[in-house]
Amino acid sequence: MSLEDRYGLSLSTTSQEAASAYRKGVDLMLAGWTGTAETLERAIAADPEFALPHIARARLHAFYQQGDLARQKAAVARELVAKRGSMRERSHVETLALAIEGRLPEALASTLKHIDLWPRDAVVLSLPLGAFGLFAFSGMADHDRARQELCESVAQHYGEDWWFLTMYGWAMTENGDVARGRGITERGFGLRRANAHAAHAVLHAMFEAGSIEAADRLVDDWIPTYDRAGILHGHIRWHQALGALEHGDAARALAIYTEVIQPSVTQAPPLNVITDGASLLWRLSAYGHAVPKALWLDADAAAQKLFPRSGLPFADVHMALFAAATQNREALAARLAVIEQRLTEGKLPAGPVVPAICHALAAFADEDHAACVQTLAPVLGEVVRIGGSHAQRELIEDTFIVALIRSGELPRARTLLDARLHRRPSLRDTRWQAATG
Repeated sequence: MSLEDRYGLSLSTTSQEAASAYRKGVDLMLAGWTGTAETLERAIAADPEFALPHIARARLHAFYQQGDLARQKAAVARELVAKRGSMRERSHVETLALAIEGRLPEALASTLKHIDLWPRDAVVLSLPLGAFGLFAFSGMADHDRARQELCESVAQHYGEDWWFLTMYGWAMTENGDVARGRGITERGFGLRRANAHAAHAVLHAMFEAGSIEAADRLVDDWIPTYDRAGILHGHIRWHQALGALEHGDAARALAIYTEVIQPSVTQAPPLNVITDGASLLWRLSAYGHAVPKALWLDADAAAQKLFPRSGLPFADVHMALFAAATQNREALAARLAVIEQRLTEGKLPAGPVVPAICHALAAFADEDHAACVQTLAPVLGEVVRIGGSHAQRELIEDTFIVALIRSGELPRARTLLDARLHRRPSLRDTRWQAATG
């Protein structure tokens, strides 16, 4: 009798131990839980010729920007699956390998083709989902809708699966159907509490609904069950820091930063290190709270080591936050030169919004608020193209609103704030609205 994964797909191993460890390792990875690497390594040790744990382990290396290790394991997986792998497994390995190699358009095309044939291959389906998935980083303006539509197209194959409900609900929330998305995500969370992606997805729904106190309680109650080494530990606390800022509690937000988010203490993947750190410090400063210069300088030094060159637009925008805040004009100019060259060559799918944001952030840091407004206004509707979530991208709109207020364009600021307050309650936006008269 052939062995199967948790979704009923055949596995090309005869080792019960390898199959069991692989199933558990995949569940841990889909839940964003600690122990994933060790469990996948047990699967590899039990059957070194079984390709799937090798490619899953490669994906985990890629999360942490361990590029050489990720590519090496992907190459091993390709070799093994060619010798002893089903058609489904060969497609699975190739699709993940393309993503690991940064060949994102090819990886997305391969993913969609694969899911048409094997809709219950959850590891492959996970690739385009999430704030850092292939859809989000495709440069598409409608990636929120694309995620929800993809989930809807395969929902009949998953039923009440805890992982699928988590991602389906999150996709709905990001696409504007917050109440339904929250309900579906909470169903998934109820089925498996040891699921960081579910906790995270619920926090996003609470953010979009303005349920700040409920979100704070959720984090306080749940985070003790989640190891600090967990891939989303720092980011979940980042959400709690945003809630503190909503109440104007800068001291608490800064305490969360120093406790779990700053580079010297976090165990998060590199992309979370720079995005969570830069965006929280920037928000603190833009909202009028003092940020010790040393925090910016320390975080910038770490970021320059992690992302020394331009590449992913979402990372580039956050690197621009560091450059603007530390007045590192040379670093920003060098990064912008590469970004604008890629734009000229047609190699920047996200388009002109990326350099525009970078220029606008520099103008804001220079207190040239009118220039910030002038630069951002034409591309504000295109910010979605850089990827990430609504909560992450809102930093750009926040910067724009503060620039409007500080440059005296109060009616324009009020119009934006009115629209946001009709979407969700916000103590911060209410305070800003009062400032517009």
